[in-house]
Amino acid sequence: MAVTLIVDTPGTRDPSDASTTAVPIAVQQSPLAELCACLHALDEPGHHPLSAGWVARAHARLDAGLLATAAAWAPLYGAFRARYLLPLSAGRRRTLDDELGEVAELPIGDFVAMTVQALIGVNETELAPRLSDETLHRLRLISSSRQEIGGRLRADPHAVRARLLDFLAAFARAAFAAEWPALRRTLDHDGALRERDLRRRGALTLSGLPTATAGTPSGRRLHVVFDKLYNATARVTAARPCLLVPTVHGRPHFVIKHYPGYPVVIQYSADAAETPSLDTARRRLAALQDPTRLRLCHAILRNPVATSELANQLGMTAPQVSRHLRRLREAGLVHTHRRGPVVYYQLDADAVQRLGPDLLSILYH
Repeated sequence: MAVTLIVDTPGTRDPSDASTTAVPIAVQQSPLAELCACLHALDEPGHHPLSAGWVARAHARLDAGLLATAAAWAPLYGAFRARYLLPLSAGRRRTLDDELGEVAELPIGDFVAMTVQALIGVNETELAPRLSDETLHRLRLISSSRQEIGGRLRADPHAVRARLLDFLAAFARAAFAAEWPALRRTLDHDGALRERDLRRRGALTLSGLPTATAGTPSGRRLHVVFDKLYNATARVTAARPCLLVPTVHGRPHFVIKHYPGYPVVIQYSADAAETPSLDTARRRLAALQDPTRLRLCHAILRNPVATSELANQLGMTAPQVSRHLRRLREAGLVHTHRRGPVVYYQLDADAVQRLGPDLLSILYH
């Protein structure tokens, strides 16, 4: 399963060279997106260990009432974020008040549909402006908190939006405003690096994001595929640009939002190490399922060992050992180096250790 972005690249001087292309992609810092990443970390601290310091400070600053309200709104800024909690338009740098103002001006039908998307956790865009009984029943099956938000949304969507915006502003004053200057510096640094890459590589800069694979540019279009746990296709054009939104507290999530009529938004971790693809994780898990390969991993964990010596240790032939080592090497689980005619193998202990967190990061995407 995957999300495919089809990027229009007008102005290409050489259709085979995306680096010469003027592309509808921009880096956009978003205090609202970072505020909601903080709120999600507060709600699910176990998923965001690197945000533990901020979560502890927030608990020390906030009263019980504000913490309870944050928990009540949590379905909107969970891993499946409401679209309006990310930038709704491209352009100049915005303050938090600017972004909250854009949400306040959002057509109420779009606000309702984007909210229902987040509550149910789907990318369907043909959602009725008013919630049906069937939709409320689906929400009840997910959780009572989502059903409660859905019921209030059907009764008075304007009041729900007003209360949500009031809460976000109050929470920002209490537990985010003091953090924002330091966060902004980190995001500015990452944004500058990403903008430099955009100038150098054009649309191919998207291929440097987690789990991304870019095809060969065809004419004035480039297809970029991201491993996700659902299928979707979105078009990126001058009228509908792609906004790259770095985050500190959003890690390990990698968010792609593509609601019709609004920019495509990609929120990515500003300082995250490269996350392997889902296919890479599958290959590594499959390679480690074999008992013989597990014995090989044990043998080459601490010291590099040659194939012939491994054959002696395991009571196998050298060709048998070579076949198993090839599977481990193809999965990216071993290092090799040569001394003269002899090739030595050693387990990549970091790759094995990361397999659990890497797999979890892939699932969070």
